[in-house]
Amino acid sequence: MDKILEGLVSSDHSVPVKRAIVKKVVEAAEKEVTEEQCRALFTLTTRLILLGEDAFQKQIGLQVLEAYARYHRLEFEHFFTKDFALSLLQQGYGQRDHRDPAIIDYIHCCLRLLISCPSVLEIFNVIQVEVLRMVCERPESSLCAHLCTLLSDFMQCIPRDKLGILFCQQLVRTISCFQCVASQERELREYVGQVTKVSTLLQNIWKADPTTLLPSLQEVFAIISSTDPSFEPSIALASLVQHIPVQMITVLIKSLTTDQNVRDGSMTKALCRMIDWLSWPLAQHVDTWVIALLKGLAAVQKFTILIDVTLLKIELVFSRLWYPIVRQGALAVLSHMLLSFQHSPEVFHLVVPHVVDLVESLKVDGLPTSKSILLQFTELMHCMMYQYSGFPDLYDHILEAIKDLPKPSEEKIKLVLNQSAWTSQSNSFASGVLRQAGKSETGKTGLINLGNTCFMNSIIQTLFMATDFRRHVLALHLNASNMLMKKLQLLFAFLAHTQRAAYAPRTFLEVSRPPWFNMGSQQDCSEYLRFILDRLHEEEKTFQVLESAKPRVIPLVDTSSKDATCPTFSKEHQESCLVQGESVPVDDQRTLIERMFGGKLITGIRCMQCNCISEKEEPFTDLSLAFCPSASSQNSPKSQGPSEEPKVLCQGSVNGGSEAPEPGSASSLATNVQYEPVTNEPPLSVPDLVNYFLAPEILDEDNAYFCEKCGSLQRAERTLKVVSSPEYLILTLLRFSYDAKCHVRRKILDNVIIPPALRLPVHAPYTPVPWSSASSSPLQVDSPESSENLAKKLKPSQGDEEEDGRVRLNEAEERNLAGEMQVQSVPYLLSSVVVHSGISSESGHYYSYGRNVSGADGAQHPASHSPVREDLATCSLCTPEQSDTQTSSGQEAREWLLFNDSRVTFTSLQSAQNITKRFPKDTAYVLMYRKQDQNVNGGVANGTRISAEPPLQKELLDAIIKDNKLYLQEQELNARTQALQASSSSCSFRPNGSDDNNPPGSCGPSGGGGGGGGFNTISRLVF
Repeated sequence: MDKILEGLVSSDHSVPVKRAIVKKVVEAAEKEVTEEQCRALFTLTTRLILLGEDAFQKQIGLQVLEAYARYHRLEFEHFFTKDFALSLLQQGYGQRDHRDPAIIDYIHCCLRLLISCPSVLEIFNVIQVEVLRMVCERPESSLCAHLCTLLSDFMQCIPRDKLGILFCQQLVRTISCFQCVASQERELREYVGQVTKVSTLLQNIWKADPTTLLPSLQEVFAIISSTDPSFEPSIALASLVQHIPVQMITVLIKSLTTDQNVRDGSMTKALCRMIDWLSWPLAQHVDTWVIALLKGLAAVQKFTILIDVTLLKIELVFSRLWYPIVRQGALAVLSHMLLSFQHSPEVFHLVVPHVVDLVESLKVDGLPTSKSILLQFTELMHCMMYQYSGFPDLYDHILEAIKDLPKPSEEKIKLVLNQSAWTSQSNSFASGVLRQAGKSETGKTGLINLGNTCFMNSIIQTLFMATDFRRHVLALHLNASNMLMKKLQLLFAFLAHTQRAAYAPRTFLEVSRPPWFNMGSQQDCSEYLRFILDRLHEEEKTFQVLESAKPRVIPLVDTSSKDATCPTFSKEHQESCLVQGESVPVDDQRTLIERMFGGKLITGIRCMQCNCISEKEEPFTDLSLAFCPSASSQNSPKSQGPSEEPKVLCQGSVNGGSEAPEPGSASSLATNVQYEPVTNEPPLSVPDLVNYFLAPEILDEDNAYFCEKCGSLQRAERTLKVVSSPEYLILTLLRFSYDAKCHVRRKILDNVIIPPALRLPVHAPYTPVPWSSASSSPLQVDSPESSENLAKKLKPSQGDEEEDGRVRLNEAEERNLAGEMQVQSVPYLLSSVVVHSGISSESGHYYSYGRNVSGADGAQHPASHSPVREDLATCSLCTPEQSDTQTSSGQEAREWLLFNDSRVTFTSLQSAQNITKRFPKDTAYVLMYRKQDQNVNGGVANGTRISAEPPLQKELLDAIIKDNKLYLQEQELNARTQALQASSSSCSFRPNGSDDNNPPGSCGPSGGGGGGGGFNTISRLVF
């Protein structure tokens, strides 16, 4: 039969004839055949299979072999022995090399025919050894794929135990040596299929024997972390990632990132090569593992690696977006790399030139997933351009390309950026001292306490949360680096953009500290606030005077101004102009402090004998509100006059009052004032204190008024009227009163209701009085010192102090004036609350509540702003407003923030309102309210509002980038140092920092709502 078959194969007969004869030969296999004939047939068919000249001969040999082996199993078992299999694997067959895939396919066929024979077990043992040897010889992808197909069908051929682990490791290393030289799509598909077969075998082995998984993955990392320049592992290793259980991510990333034996160079190489895996077409979860490793490295402060890898690979990742098959994974990695690299725009600007082309391609390629990818990519671009604003030359063409696509809200952008930063990654991989405090979930930056500097920190955060003031400061175009405003601008820029959880304002403390403030001692935050506002005001006025003679000089006002002179500005300055139509009048020479915090009061004194009135107009930046007698003292005397209102025994100056008022001075006016008894009064509120501040006061007896017209001391009535309302209304509650019996200052701990909104009565002045000089006003109050008890005065904007003029009005003129006086009820929204925690004025701690409120927020709080004439008594009262100012609990929970030195947390308005109820020694001290826009049509009032955060100027951006890099280096160095010390020493770790611990008497975090308990007494008074 073998002769017939051999002659048939070499004959010239047609293929159909040959097939018919072969069919007869196959049918003859059912008949009885001698062992010699079987062996001869098996030898012939083996030669045809392995050495056949064409596919037809190989097909004939395979058909005949399978037929006779099936019916003559014993004879075939004697033919295909372990020795024959070993010779095939080691020496090949004839001209066929032992590394030829045909050898593996022949053995595979024979094993299927012998599967039920006992001798196959011996062959399995031989193959177990030989496949390990073959894998160690690094076979090509084709041979390896055929071998893995055999092993997948016959798992008994896979090495066991330790040899099984070694086999997996060597197979992984073999995959790393695969090289694809194909250039045609068919060849590429074939190559990918071969790699998939190998990775599938490894997956099956890992499932059957889980102990082989971790050593295999360790081998993968050893390969991709190799720094050998002569070896570049194949990206075919990416095919293994999809077979690694996703639930192992945490364990494996922790093992990698915390292993002290892994050098930075090796980790960098590994991460770069994993990013290269994004090019592998069929790999799943590669993006998941890459992002997990990036987050893991950020969590253990390996920022140097992250910076190097991001700069090196960002363009490659971006280029993968052009290939639909890997686009989704590439976009996920690109998004994470860009959003987390927040200390510098360098990485984003590397890909900016390619953005428009990609957007246009996604719009027209017509693929089902392209629309979704485009929307995600557009959102990413908006986030990045928001993070690094100030480059219109780079971003204009991008904005034009995506103008018709949805834009995420500013809140969503901030949330995404906050959650993506390296410093916000939760360090679940390190324990104990390795854990670093990252930026809070609020996204806001705290201020490090530099030693009893909570008074400064609370004021800085309050000013920073004054949205419109902050935006104006950041928009200023300043050149003098030694200006206080420049320092404040830099500090605001850091608070807005630093990656630090808390920033140390050392430089600002040095330049802003009043000369009489002792370093390291607690100070009065209200006094500090007035000092820096006054300095900023004087500084700008001085600058204006010095620059007034220079042509086309850029005034020290925010660059949001756009008027006829704007084209004369430099290109850089023009680009910093923010919003068209939001301008400051050209003739408005007020300083920024005047425009933001400046208001005006008129103090009037009417002689009750001759009705002669003396008035004086004064500017103010804050109102110091004294407590009513019922709240600060008892056994108040009774007044005999018609306009009695309760007043404190000693209102005190704006600094909290003088300890020993001079006899006969206006500051001691309340000593002999008589009052009506007050009984069953409800708890005081801020409007109550404002109304008390504005209420008429009778001057009598020892505090009588000297009337020049009468020429003698007379009983008189003093009144206060706000004639110009500030954009930001600062209210200071005078909580520290002087106890004449004990000769000490005592803190008034009474709770004060803080309304979220109020209306301030503002009287329209009947005569225009410029801000620039109080001396230029023809109106003056006839008590030279009393105004210090009413409001803090700004120094005159220009000119020297002159002798105050006087004006006297007869009774008819007064009636005419009263008839024409207009009163507006100006709405204000609560912006910030500074809380003093402590039981006395000698010690304590400050912290603040704040939220972003701009003048535009008044749209949801409609009010009647028209002049009111009918009931001046009612309209002249400050009233709370409740209904329109309440927000939903969910929104409010994310709106209010608590700033306690380096700690910033979400809070609620109710927390600020109820702080004294919960912690009796924590009381509101300084309040800031934002005036709401009175233009019904949404226009801008007095150019005081900027509708968006201004782009950072290059100088500020460079400083932030430099500090962010320094911070990342510090974090990394600290993490490494602590990791080295962790195993050999124990340390006391305070995750919340060490605010206010030293020197003694500082504001520690041990009590009260903001941590104001257990203070030592120090010499400096705290107000």
